[in-house]
Amino acid sequence: MTQTNIPTQEATSSLTLAQPNPRVRLSVQTFKRLQTKQDVVEAIGWLSLVWVTLTFLVDGGLNNLGNQADLLNAVGRLSALIATDLLLIQVLLIARVPWLDRLYGHDRATLTHKKLGKPVLYLVIAHFITTIWSYSVSDALNLWDELVTLLNSISDVIYATISLALMILVVVTSLNLARKKLPYEAWYLIHLFAYGAVMLAIPHQINLGVDIAGKPLALAFWVSAYLFVALNIIWFRLLSPIFFSGVHRLKVSETVLESSDATSIRISGRKLDSFGAASGQFFIVRVITWKQWWRAHPFSLSAAPTKDSLRFTVGNRGDDTALLQNIKPGTRVILEGPYGVFTEARRTKEHVVLVAAGIGAPPIRALAETMAARPGEVSIIYRVRNSNDAALISELREIAKRRGFYIHILEGSRKHPQSWFPAGINDQFSDHERLSSLVPNISDADVYICGPSAFTKAVERSLAKTGTPMNQIHTEEFAW
Repeated sequence: MTQTNIPTQEATSSLTLAQPNPRVRLSVQTFKRLQTKQDVVEAIGWLSLVWVTLTFLVDGGLNNLGNQADLLNAVGRLSALIATDLLLIQVLLIARVPWLDRLYGHDRATLTHKKLGKPVLYLVIAHFITTIWSYSVSDALNLWDELVTLLNSISDVIYATISLALMILVVVTSLNLARKKLPYEAWYLIHLFAYGAVMLAIPHQINLGVDIAGKPLALAFWVSAYLFVALNIIWFRLLSPIFFSGVHRLKVSETVLESSDATSIRISGRKLDSFGAASGQFFIVRVITWKQWWRAHPFSLSAAPTKDSLRFTVGNRGDDTALLQNIKPGTRVILEGPYGVFTEARRTKEHVVLVAAGIGAPPIRALAETMAARPGEVSIIYRVRNSNDAALISELREIAKRRGFYIHILEGSRKHPQSWFPAGINDQFSDHERLSSLVPNISDADVYICGPSAFTKAVERSLAKTGTPMNQIHTEEFAW
């Protein structure tokens, strides 16, 4: 393990740095205002569920439950209404719309999206089974014969069945076991089917759903809900990136090899400050080549954004990112974003600790460049396998030297699988004890962590033991 404490010194490097941010007003009131906005959005979500349940009850959903067919039909109707409402919320959460991103950040929105996946699927399956079952009881047929009859007589049922199959495929490939075996490109393509699943389910809901068909108020609610989600997706995910990338004339202007498995890609254009990007945020980058135009990847800024350039440092993870290591200058690019709340805007304390591992270094490097701080107020912790082949390590050292920040390079293999510290001196101490020795005031500091999921969780466990409050811990994980 190597530890380096850097005092203020005169800069000797040719590295050009942006001016630090102006001093920010540090206050918990920022979080209270944010939580109020979150409460309003969440209340609207809960009210939508209450609304669809009330429409079911007002329409006599629990009346005439004297026989099996009516009971099954009631279960099918209610499960369909709740599932559809949750599905629209789930799709909106992953749509990366800016107003939601500013409230929750990509990580939290994605986590909630994943948590809704299984409940939505279970409700849809319950709707499918109970609906077919209720028809089979009424028609005195077995389930299979009833399904075949409906498929042969009602085209909307065919679309609904395909929609269910697509939903099952999307949820199954989202499970941790499947995600570990699937390359990002395959996972990304499969998840585009989620939009197809939603679209294919619409005809039978509007035409056959007894809680919607012929009921103007209910129809207005569902049409409005579908349009709201669809317009957010179409504008923010499709039209806006294409339009603004064209207006700003985005293209690759430079590539620089940073390590054996990481390359910095600089994208140039005009009036890029209008994106409103901040250090710590990320963009969805789509490179316009014959092989890569249909695939997009999230990359964090690895330097402070300027009015004419944005820089990303891309690690070679063995998938499509391998092609980006040799991207040619002049290649056109489409950007979505900026996204993420891993920024100084969430800061609450004078002292800050920036923690990075592997390719988590880019946003940490950008934050270190622009963080409003006096000498000694920021500590940088960079966990690496080999300091001679770690992306952006020289730039982090130079930033620390110029700004009077402390920097600690933790190099080598872990002392045991659950630890995030390297083996070496002070092995007799626990991770949180070693962390406290590096940064004695860490419980009174904001801590920004970026790296692989396991690393981030390990650092969070250490911080919890040091007494660092959760609202002072900010994370950005490279996971999908």
